[in-house]
Amino acid sequence: MNRVALLSALVVAAALAGCGKPIPVDATANETANTPLVMPPSIAASKTYRCKDNSLAYVDYLSDGKTVTVRDTPEATPTALTMMEPGKPFTAEGYALTGTPTGASVALTRPGKGSQSCHV
Repeated sequence: MNRVALLSALVVAAALAGCGKPIPVDATANETANTPLVMPPSIAASKTYRCKDNSLAYVDYLSDGKTVTVRDTPEATPTALTMMEPGKPFTAEGYALTGTPTGASVALTRPGKGSQSCHV
């Protein structure tokens, strides 16, 4: 019984030992807490196209309607292409894509491959 009382007293003393210390305040905590969280767009449609040179293009159309990603293989790192103005092609350095997720074909320009027609 004495051991339990002594152990309890030590636990309470240890817990109270930190009570007198000031808690550091992060100056940007309020600013960070009020910043809205913006999630990246989800994939609205994924299509695999066979191009004129017999290569494949894996295209993901994102839900924001302004971004697509293009890959040459399913395992490759995707390249993001964005549409600067409505009705214009999706572009990135060396890339251009004209088409929609509901269409059966796109015009795709890739580095080293030039512009070509690709079909579902």
